[in-house]
Amino acid sequence: MDPLLYVLDLIVFIGIFGIVALSLNLEFGFAGLANFGKVAFFLIGAYTYALLSQIGVPFYLCLVAGGLVSAIFGLLVSLPALRLRADYLAIAVLAFGEILRLIVKSEEFAGGDWGITVSPAISLVGASHRVDALVNIGLVYFCLLICFIVVQLLANSPYGRAMRAIREDEVAAEALGKSEVKYKAQALMLGSAMAGVAGGLYAQYLQYVLPGMFMPMVTFTVWIMVLLGGPANNWGVLLGAALVQIFNRGTNILKDYFILPINPTDLQYILFGALIILVLLYRPQGLLKESRIKTKAMEGVRRARNAVKNKGSQ
Repeated sequence: MDPLLYVLDLIVFIGIFGIVALSLNLEFGFAGLANFGKVAFFLIGAYTYALLSQIGVPFYLCLVAGGLVSAIFGLLVSLPALRLRADYLAIAVLAFGEILRLIVKSEEFAGGDWGITVSPAISLVGASHRVDALVNIGLVYFCLLICFIVVQLLANSPYGRAMRAIREDEVAAEALGKSEVKYKAQALMLGSAMAGVAGGLYAQYLQYVLPGMFMPMVTFTVWIMVLLGGPANNWGVLLGAALVQIFNRGTNILKDYFILPINPTDLQYILFGALIILVLLYRPQGLLKESRIKTKAMEGVRRARNAVKNKGSQ
Protein backbone atom coordinates (compact mmCIF):
# COMPACT_ATOMS: atom_id res chain seq x y z
CA MET A 1 0.00 0.00 0.00
CA ASP A 2 1.13 3.54 -0.77
CA PRO A 3 2.67 4.87 2.52
CA LEU A 4 1.12 8.32 2.08
CA LEU A 5 -2.29 6.81 1.36
CA TYR A 6 -1.91 4.66 4.46
CA VAL A 7 -1.25 7.76 6.58
CA LEU A 8 -4.23 9.60 5.05
CA ASP A 9 -6.42 6.56 5.73
CA LEU A 10 -5.24 6.56 9.35
CA ILE A 11 -6.11 10.25 9.71
CA VAL A 12 -9.65 9.60 8.42
CA PHE A 13 -10.19 6.78 10.91
CA ILE A 14 -8.85 8.88 13.78
CA GLY A 15 -11.44 11.54 12.91
CA ILE A 16 -14.35 9.08 12.63
CA PHE A 17 -13.56 7.30 15.89
CA GLY A 18 -12.78 10.63 17.52
CA ILE A 19 -16.47 11.52 17.02
CA VAL A 20 -17.58 8.19 18.55
CA ALA A 21 -15.18 8.69 21.48
CA LEU A 22 -16.56 12.20 22.08
CA SER A 23 -20.10 10.78 22.12
CA LEU A 24 -19.12 8.18 24.74
CA ASN A 25 -17.30 10.85 26.74
CA LEU A 26 -20.52 12.88 26.86
CA GLU A 27 -22.43 9.85 28.15
CA PHE A 28 -19.86 8.31 30.47
CA GLY A 29 -17.33 11.04 31.21
CA PHE A 30 -19.84 13.77 32.03
CA ALA A 31 -23.11 11.95 32.81
CA GLY A 32 -21.70 8.73 34.28
CA LEU A 33 -23.72 6.55 31.89
CA ALA A 34 -22.08 3.17 31.16
CA ASN A 35 -23.08 2.64 27.52
CA PHE A 36 -21.67 -0.73 26.43
CA GLY A 37 -23.85 -0.77 23.32
CA LYS A 38 -22.19 2.16 21.54
CA VAL A 39 -21.66 0.08 18.41
CA ALA A 40 -25.46 -0.25 18.00
CA PHE A 41 -25.88 3.46 17.29
CA PHE A 42 -22.78 3.45 15.10
CA LEU A 43 -24.46 0.63 13.12
CA ILE A 44 -27.77 2.50 12.88
CA GLY A 45 -26.06 5.56 11.42
CA ALA A 46 -24.09 3.46 8.92
CA TYR A 47 -27.09 1.46 7.68
CA THR A 48 -29.36 4.51 7.57
CA TYR A 49 -26.79 6.28 5.41
CA ALA A 50 -26.35 3.20 3.18
CA LEU A 51 -30.07 2.60 2.63
CA LEU A 52 -30.86 6.25 1.91
CA SER A 53 -27.88 6.66 -0.42
CA GLN A 54 -29.19 3.77 -2.51
CA ILE A 55 -32.35 5.71 -3.34
CA GLY A 56 -30.43 8.84 -4.31
CA VAL A 57 -30.73 10.97 -1.16
CA PRO A 58 -27.93 13.61 -0.97
CA PHE A 59 -25.08 12.64 1.34
CA TYR A 60 -25.60 15.51 3.81
CA LEU A 61 -29.23 14.49 4.30
CA CYS A 62 -28.09 10.87 4.74
CA LEU A 63 -25.71 11.99 7.50
CA VAL A 64 -28.40 14.06 9.22
CA ALA A 65 -30.90 11.21 8.93
CA GLY A 66 -28.37 8.76 10.39
CA GLY A 67 -27.89 11.06 13.38
CA LEU A 68 -31.64 11.57 13.87
CA VAL A 69 -32.53 7.87 13.61
CA SER A 70 -29.74 6.99 16.05
CA ALA A 71 -30.96 9.69 18.44
CA ILE A 72 -34.51 8.30 18.31
CA PHE A 73 -33.26 4.80 19.07
CA GLY A 74 -31.10 6.23 21.86
CA LEU A 75 -34.17 7.85 23.42
CA LEU A 76 -36.28 4.69 23.06
CA VAL A 77 -33.57 2.53 24.63
CA SER A 78 -33.03 5.01 27.46
CA LEU A 79 -36.65 5.03 28.64
CA PRO A 80 -36.64 1.49 30.10
CA ALA A 81 -32.86 1.01 30.43
CA LEU A 82 -32.12 4.03 32.62
CA ARG A 83 -34.39 2.69 35.33
CA LEU A 84 -31.97 -0.21 35.78
CA ARG A 85 -28.90 -0.28 38.01
CA ALA A 86 -25.62 0.65 36.30
CA ASP A 87 -24.42 -2.94 35.81
CA TYR A 88 -27.79 -4.13 34.47
CA LEU A 89 -27.95 -1.06 32.23
CA ALA A 90 -24.58 -1.99 30.68
CA ILE A 91 -25.79 -5.55 29.99
CA ALA A 92 -29.11 -4.36 28.53
CA VAL A 93 -27.52 -1.90 26.10
CA LEU A 94 -24.85 -4.43 25.12
CA ALA A 95 -27.60 -6.97 24.34
CA PHE A 96 -29.45 -4.35 22.27
CA GLY A 97 -26.37 -3.87 20.09
CA GLU A 98 -26.00 -7.60 19.44
CA ILE A 99 -29.73 -8.03 18.71
CA LEU A 100 -29.61 -5.17 16.23
CA ARG A 101 -26.56 -6.63 14.46
CA LEU A 102 -28.25 -10.03 14.14
CA ILE A 103 -31.38 -8.35 12.73
CA VAL A 104 -29.51 -6.56 9.93
CA LYS A 105 -27.56 -9.75 9.29
CA SER A 106 -30.75 -11.72 8.67
CA GLU A 107 -32.82 -9.13 6.77
CA GLU A 108 -32.69 -8.95 2.98
CA PHE A 109 -33.39 -5.20 2.85
CA ALA A 110 -30.12 -4.67 4.76
CA GLY A 111 -28.14 -6.95 2.46
CA GLY A 112 -27.75 -9.76 5.00
CA ASP A 113 -24.25 -11.20 5.26
CA TRP A 114 -23.34 -9.62 1.93
CA GLY A 115 -23.98 -6.10 3.18
CA ILE A 116 -24.70 -3.01 1.10
CA THR A 117 -22.54 -1.09 -1.36
CA VAL A 118 -22.43 2.64 -0.57
CA SER A 119 -21.62 5.54 -2.89
CA PRO A 120 -18.95 7.98 -1.66
CA ALA A 121 -20.22 11.30 -0.32
CA ILE A 122 -18.13 13.41 -2.72
CA SER A 123 -16.84 11.78 -5.89
CA LEU A 124 -14.33 13.61 -8.07
CA VAL A 125 -14.14 12.23 -11.60
CA GLY A 126 -10.65 10.94 -12.39
CA ALA A 127 -9.33 11.76 -8.91
CA SER A 128 -6.65 9.57 -7.36
CA HIS A 129 -7.11 7.65 -4.12
CA ARG A 130 -4.99 10.29 -2.37
CA VAL A 131 -7.34 13.09 -3.46
CA ASP A 132 -10.38 11.06 -2.36
CA ALA A 133 -8.74 10.53 1.05
CA LEU A 134 -8.03 14.29 1.38
CA VAL A 135 -11.66 15.08 0.55
CA ASN A 136 -12.78 12.63 3.23
CA ILE A 137 -10.40 14.18 5.74
CA GLY A 138 -12.04 17.56 5.13
CA LEU A 139 -15.55 16.13 5.53
CA VAL A 140 -14.77 14.02 8.59
CA TYR A 141 -12.88 16.72 10.47
CA PHE A 142 -15.57 19.30 9.73
CA CYS A 143 -18.08 16.99 11.44
CA LEU A 144 -15.58 16.31 14.24
CA LEU A 145 -15.14 20.05 14.82
CA ILE A 146 -18.90 20.58 15.12
CA CYS A 147 -19.26 17.66 17.55
CA PHE A 148 -16.29 18.86 19.61
CA ILE A 149 -17.71 22.40 19.89
CA VAL A 150 -21.14 21.06 20.92
CA VAL A 151 -19.73 18.78 23.64
CA GLN A 152 -17.29 21.44 24.85
CA LEU A 153 -20.05 24.04 25.15
CA LEU A 154 -22.30 21.60 26.99
CA ALA A 155 -19.50 20.60 29.36
CA ASN A 156 -18.80 24.24 30.26
CA SER A 157 -22.42 25.24 30.81
CA PRO A 158 -24.77 24.95 33.80
CA TYR A 159 -26.23 21.92 32.00
CA GLY A 160 -22.82 20.24 32.03
CA ARG A 161 -22.40 21.11 35.70
CA ALA A 162 -25.72 19.38 36.44
CA MET A 163 -24.60 16.28 34.52
CA ARG A 164 -21.39 16.08 36.54
CA ALA A 165 -23.38 16.50 39.76
CA ILE A 166 -25.61 13.55 38.78
CA ARG A 167 -22.53 11.50 37.94
CA GLU A 168 -20.96 12.19 41.34
CA ASP A 169 -24.06 11.83 43.56
CA GLU A 170 -27.44 11.02 42.04
CA VAL A 171 -29.31 11.34 45.36
CA ALA A 172 -27.90 14.80 46.10
CA ALA A 173 -28.66 15.97 42.56
CA GLU A 174 -32.24 14.64 42.81
CA ALA A 175 -32.63 16.51 46.11
CA LEU A 176 -31.69 19.73 44.31
CA GLY A 177 -34.36 19.12 41.65
CA LYS A 178 -32.16 17.63 38.90
CA SER A 179 -33.87 14.66 37.27
CA GLU A 180 -31.35 11.84 36.80
CA VAL A 181 -33.43 10.04 34.15
CA LYS A 182 -34.06 13.23 32.18
CA TYR A 183 -30.40 14.28 32.01
CA LYS A 184 -29.10 10.80 31.25
CA ALA A 185 -31.75 10.24 28.56
CA GLN A 186 -30.76 13.51 26.91
CA ALA A 187 -27.06 12.61 27.11
CA LEU A 188 -27.71 9.18 25.59
CA MET A 189 -29.85 10.73 22.86
CA LEU A 190 -27.23 13.31 21.89
CA GLY A 191 -24.38 10.80 22.16
CA SER A 192 -26.30 8.36 19.95
CA ALA A 193 -26.86 11.09 17.34
CA MET A 194 -23.11 11.78 17.20
CA ALA A 195 -22.34 8.06 16.90
CA GLY A 196 -24.90 7.86 14.07
CA VAL A 197 -23.17 10.64 12.15
CA ALA A 198 -19.83 8.85 12.63
CA GLY A 199 -21.44 5.63 11.33
CA GLY A 200 -22.57 7.44 8.18
CA LEU A 201 -19.07 8.82 7.61
CA TYR A 202 -17.66 5.34 8.18
CA ALA A 203 -20.03 3.77 5.63
CA GLN A 204 -19.43 6.32 2.89
CA TYR A 205 -15.65 6.21 3.35
CA LEU A 206 -15.41 2.42 3.12
CA GLN A 207 -18.20 2.43 0.48
CA TYR A 208 -19.86 -0.66 1.94
CA VAL A 209 -21.39 -1.91 5.20
CA LEU A 210 -21.38 -5.44 6.59
CA PRO A 211 -22.81 -6.80 9.88
CA GLY A 212 -19.34 -8.09 10.77
CA MET A 213 -18.04 -4.51 10.91
CA PHE A 214 -20.12 -3.84 14.03
CA MET A 215 -18.98 -6.45 16.52
CA PRO A 216 -18.94 -5.67 20.29
CA MET A 217 -15.16 -5.18 20.06
CA VAL A 218 -15.85 -1.81 18.40
CA THR A 219 -17.56 -0.65 21.60
CA PHE A 220 -14.70 -1.86 23.78
CA THR A 221 -12.17 -0.15 21.51
CA VAL A 222 -13.99 3.17 21.95
CA TRP A 223 -14.04 2.61 25.72
CA ILE A 224 -10.27 2.15 25.64
CA MET A 225 -9.96 5.48 23.79
CA VAL A 226 -11.95 7.29 26.48
CA LEU A 227 -10.30 5.60 29.47
CA LEU A 228 -6.82 6.04 28.02
CA GLY A 229 -7.23 9.69 27.03
CA GLY A 230 -9.13 10.75 30.15
CA PRO A 231 -12.88 10.68 30.89
CA ALA A 232 -14.57 14.11 31.03
CA ASN A 233 -11.75 15.65 29.01
CA ASN A 234 -12.62 16.18 25.34
CA TRP A 235 -9.02 16.77 24.29
CA GLY A 236 -8.03 13.65 26.18
CA VAL A 237 -10.49 11.37 24.36
CA LEU A 238 -9.31 12.72 21.01
CA LEU A 239 -5.74 11.92 22.07
CA GLY A 240 -6.92 8.46 23.12
CA ALA A 241 -8.64 7.93 19.75
CA ALA A 242 -5.45 8.88 17.91
CA LEU A 243 -3.21 6.63 20.03
CA VAL A 244 -5.53 3.61 19.80
CA GLN A 245 -5.93 3.95 16.02
CA ILE A 246 -2.16 4.29 15.55
CA PHE A 247 -1.64 1.26 17.76
CA ASN A 248 -4.39 -0.65 15.95
CA ARG A 249 -2.95 0.04 12.50
CA GLY A 250 0.59 -0.58 13.67
CA THR A 251 -0.17 -4.11 14.79
CA ASN A 252 -1.90 -4.79 11.47
CA ILE A 253 1.24 -4.03 9.46
CA LEU A 254 3.52 -6.06 11.72
CA LYS A 255 2.58 -9.19 9.80
CA ASP A 256 4.16 -7.68 6.66
CA TYR A 257 7.57 -7.35 8.35
CA PHE A 258 7.65 -9.98 11.10
CA ILE A 259 6.61 -13.60 11.46
CA LEU A 260 4.24 -13.55 14.41
CA PRO A 261 3.36 -16.68 16.43
CA ILE A 262 -0.26 -15.52 16.75
CA ASN A 263 -2.83 -13.79 14.57
CA PRO A 264 -2.38 -9.96 14.54
CA THR A 265 -6.04 -9.46 15.53
CA ASP A 266 -5.61 -11.73 18.56
CA LEU A 267 -2.42 -9.83 19.41
CA GLN A 268 -4.41 -6.59 19.35
CA TYR A 269 -6.95 -7.96 21.81
CA ILE A 270 -4.19 -9.16 24.16
CA LEU A 271 -2.35 -5.84 24.06
CA PHE A 272 -5.57 -3.83 24.43
CA GLY A 273 -6.47 -5.87 27.52
CA ALA A 274 -3.02 -5.35 29.04
CA LEU A 275 -3.15 -1.63 28.21
CA ILE A 276 -6.49 -1.03 29.87
CA ILE A 277 -5.38 -2.92 33.02
CA LEU A 278 -2.22 -0.79 33.25
CA VAL A 279 -4.17 2.43 32.74
CA LEU A 280 -6.75 1.56 35.41
CA LEU A 281 -4.01 0.55 37.87
CA TYR A 282 -1.52 3.39 37.43
CA ARG A 283 -3.40 6.21 35.70
CA PRO A 284 -7.14 5.81 36.43
CA GLN A 285 -7.83 9.43 35.44
CA GLY A 286 -6.32 8.82 31.97
CA LEU A 287 -3.47 10.64 30.26
CA LEU A 288 -5.24 13.99 30.76
CA LYS A 289 -7.14 14.81 33.93
CA GLU A 290 -10.79 15.82 33.94
CA SER A 291 -11.25 19.29 32.50
CA ARG A 292 -12.27 22.09 34.83
CA ILE A 293 -15.75 23.59 34.58
CA LYS A 294 -15.55 27.04 33.02
CA THR A 295 -18.93 28.58 33.86
CA LYS A 296 -19.27 32.04 35.45
CA ALA A 297 -20.59 30.50 38.67
CA MET A 298 -17.56 28.20 39.02
CA GLU A 299 -15.16 31.05 38.25
CA GLY A 300 -16.82 33.01 41.04
CA VAL A 301 -16.40 30.08 43.45
CA ARG A 302 -12.72 29.77 42.54
CA ARG A 303 -12.10 33.49 43.07
CA ALA A 304 -13.82 33.31 46.46
CA ARG A 305 -11.70 30.31 47.48
CA ASN A 306 -8.50 32.06 46.40
CA ALA A 307 -9.51 35.18 48.31
CA VAL A 308 -10.10 33.13 51.48
CA LYS A 309 -6.73 31.36 51.07
CA ASN A 310 -4.89 34.66 50.52
CA LYS A 311 -6.61 36.23 53.51
CA GLY A 312 -5.74 33.24 55.71
CA SER A 313 -2.07 33.35 54.70
CA GLN A 314 -1.68 37.00 55.63
